[in-house]
Amino acid sequence: MQTVVIVIHLMIVLAMIGLVLLQRSEGGALGIGGGGGFMSNRGSGNALTRATAILAGCFFVTSLLLSVLAGLSHRPTTVIPADGGVGAPTPGAPAPLGTGRGVLDQLPGGGSQPAAPAAPAAPAAPSGPEVPRSQ
Repeated sequence: MQTVVIVIHLMIVLAMIGLVLLQRSEGGALGIGGGGGFMSNRGSGNALTRATAILAGCFFVTSLLLSVLAGLSHRPTTVIPADGGVGAPTPGAPAPLGTGRGVLDQLPGGGSQPAAPAAPAAPAAPSGPEVPRSQ
């Protein structure tokens, strides 16, 4: 049902785009809309305007119908399991909170012993402006 409404909706959209592009420009702000086009009389302009208004109404109706259909197919979800208990963790899933295992304990080889601190580096000689020595 939703696919049929989407197809009708898209056909209405394409027809409305075509009708809007066929209409004569009234503003002429850039100087490109005036003059006589292939539809220059006023009667055809009224027919195009009326058809555009009808298609716009159909567009709104199909949009509302699509939103209602999407709301009906929405199923509520929950993050709380129905049994209420904590089951066995799936492989690759993080450990449940409160088990005493931290992120470092889950790494291969470790986290049980802290790494030895790095030895301090020997202080470097002070660097100052180089003075040329005379020979």
